[in-house]
Amino acid sequence: MTRREFLRSGLLVTAAGPWMLGRTNGEEPAEPDLLGQAEDRIRRHRRRRRTVVVRDAEGRPLAGVGVRAEMVRHEFLFGCNLFQFGRFRDDPLEEDYRRRFADLFNFATLGFYWSWYEPRRGEPGHERVERALRWAGEHGIVCKGHPLVWDHPAASPRWLPEEDDALARCVEERVRDIVGRFRGRLEIWDVVNEPTHLPDRANRTRMARWGEKLGPVAYARRPLEVARSANPGARLLVNDYRLDQRYYEILDALRGPDGQPLYDAVGLQSHMHGGPWPLRRIERVCEQFARLGRPLHFTEVTVLSGPRLGPGENWGPTTPELEQLQAEYVEKLYTTLFGHPAVEAITWWDLSDRGAWQRAAAGLLRADMSPKPAYERLQNLLRQRWWTRAEGTTDAAGAWSCEAFHGWYRIVVTDAGGRERIREADWRQRAADVLEIRI
Repeated sequence: MTRREFLRSGLLVTAAGPWMLGRTNGEEPAEPDLLGQAEDRIRRHRRRRRTVVVRDAEGRPLAGVGVRAEMVRHEFLFGCNLFQFGRFRDDPLEEDYRRRFADLFNFATLGFYWSWYEPRRGEPGHERVERALRWAGEHGIVCKGHPLVWDHPAASPRWLPEEDDALARCVEERVRDIVGRFRGRLEIWDVVNEPTHLPDRANRTRMARWGEKLGPVAYARRPLEVARSANPGARLLVNDYRLDQRYYEILDALRGPDGQPLYDAVGLQSHMHGGPWPLRRIERVCEQFARLGRPLHFTEVTVLSGPRLGPGENWGPTTPELEQLQAEYVEKLYTTLFGHPAVEAITWWDLSDRGAWQRAAAGLLRADMSPKPAYERLQNLLRQRWWTRAEGTTDAAGAWSCEAFHGWYRIVVTDAGGRERIREADWRQRAADVLEIRI
């Protein structure tokens, strides 16, 4: 079954229509119940009480000292692909694209599609990635590479050898070179993309023919092993759109001699060109793949704000009515995913309608880089409701506490003379609950 056939099959998209959400047959929780459960999970799993203890140089607690906690970055990865970086000839559009990206996200997916990354053998486009990495680093944005091994025409350059052993060596060399080259700067990788659709009869590329002979498990296993050897500390993913039993079985078979999965997180695509998925279906996908014992990354999220005009990739421009519906669903979707303890990353697919996949109105921004309501909803969630800014004064024990979302913080302590001391704090999920500051 090809990718398009699968997405049209209804296995993940309801036949009820794009916007018929919240209906229940009486056997499953209604949408408000699911959202209420998600909000409760967010309170329990995404934040906890943290304490700052202020002491003088001799270790005595200081009472009545002002303390301010300012969140700098979430531990949870809220991201988007950065594919349009540097591509706008109109400088104001480029500036707006970058500003809107950095104002919302802490995570970026960089493209490594083989056909355009290395159109001629031995001439990879490393510099384009270097430029994006430098900009992302300046803005505190974590990056991921996508994808290293894929059988699509975008990832199957014409110069690939016809001899299978030679092709296998090319794949290994590519994975080893790229993962090793960016070690320490690019630590998250979609190593293998869409192994479920081997063979895809509509996509008979050189990579597809080779992958069909190997089978999906062998096709994915060796690149994961090579990536691990090139950077033992990297976070490796397999990524797919078929969120069904076939994908689960491939992932379950990808284990090392110790019985542990060869990957560090499970990549789950969710392109909703046929209409938003019911929230209960989102929950089911999370519960199913969480059983593998690895965190979940929703790697490619698409919800449109423009209509389908006809068969195939035939989409209309964004409309005010569909923008409102997109915004309402995006808020529900992100609440559901952020509330699930197995999920650690969400990546929106295409920030702007300009250059979006299938030329659909898939962006959070319009083609002129103005924000849609969905962007503003996410801004409110990520930078207001799920963001910690708190202040107070220490008690007799020199302590001050607050409920804080997991992440990195700037702690500002103001002494009796009005002087400020600033301390950076790692308050991720596994960090200590108490931070001691001496002044």
